[in-house]
Amino acid sequence: MRSLETLIRDEIASTGPMPLERYMALCLGHPEHGYYMAKPAIGAAGDFTTAPEVSQMFGEIVGAVLAHAWQAMGSPDPVRLVELGPGRATLMLDILRTFKVLPALLDAVDVHLVETSPRLRAAQEYRLTEAGFTATWHDTLETVPEGPVLLAANEFFDALPIRQRIMRGGTWRDRAIAIGTNDRLEFVDGQAVSAEAIPPALYDADEGAIIEDCPLARDIAGRIGARLSRNPGLALIVDYGYRETAHGDSLQALRAKQFADPLAGPGEADLTAHVDFASIAAAATAAGARAFGPITQGTFLTALGIGLRAERLRASGAGAQDLTLALERLTGAGGMGTLFKVLALSAPGLPAPPPFGDETV
Repeated sequence: MRSLETLIRDEIASTGPMPLERYMALCLGHPEHGYYMAKPAIGAAGDFTTAPEVSQMFGEIVGAVLAHAWQAMGSPDPVRLVELGPGRATLMLDILRTFKVLPALLDAVDVHLVETSPRLRAAQEYRLTEAGFTATWHDTLETVPEGPVLLAANEFFDALPIRQRIMRGGTWRDRAIAIGTNDRLEFVDGQAVSAEAIPPALYDADEGAIIEDCPLARDIAGRIGARLSRNPGLALIVDYGYRETAHGDSLQALRAKQFADPLAGPGEADLTAHVDFASIAAAATAAGARAFGPITQGTFLTALGIGLRAERLRASGAGAQDLTLALERLTGAGGMGTLFKVLALSAPGLPAPPPFGDETV
């Protein structure tokens, strides 16, 4: 069987330098060799750990916010409970367990998971079935039925393929991948980019400056926004990234929970980039939704009582040291608390979800 690197090299030899967006799409989603198709990505056996895997407290708070939104919507039945990129279904299971305090909500829930990896789908189905739940799987959000919706996306947008542009001699150029003189994959400068494709505030930059763009993220955010303009609902997007579009190279690879060269061993490491929350919010609001935040994950969880929840778990006999470590990792500046952000998107007419204040402008 030919390796993914061989396939990439063959395509470069045939068509020229490969755009970064294409490279990331192959590395993560190739049907046979893509990272999410072939590797145990998440948890102790994988290359990274997400917030739901750190502690149940994260999913419980997400679930509580979604339950509050359901009540604000008038408690519709049915309501589509959707997760984008549900991993091992840990977050979904914690949300559903939280919903048990509102039996009418649990009865109304219609679970839909947007997941392209057959391997992850199998793991999700096993865990949900074991817990007594059923779900419907989708390749894209578009096939989820219309109707009132509660949507969660945790560390979904960071894994979408990005474009990078680099400033060379006063001109912005696409960043691409080619076969270097040492026969290794390397970054090269590609075609010039028109001025209209560059945000005006970022156009003037020093030599070698890099900016990133994720058209797929904007497209999906727009589709979420359009759905919320048609149906009552709330979407919570949690990821790491920056509030405002800015210069910078945030592409990274993780292998065995260590940073790695993103061009070494295509398909063998998780490739991600920081999420541009301003871009996502703008796409969603342009499609008719309201946007709140983003606020830091630490602020979100602390304002909604994660400290009190930790105390209650300690009182019930849960490991005090484990809870302290989890709390610090989820909310602390040295963990996920500052880098990770939470953006809320809602249907027009619904109140701001807790703990958000004014809409994003």
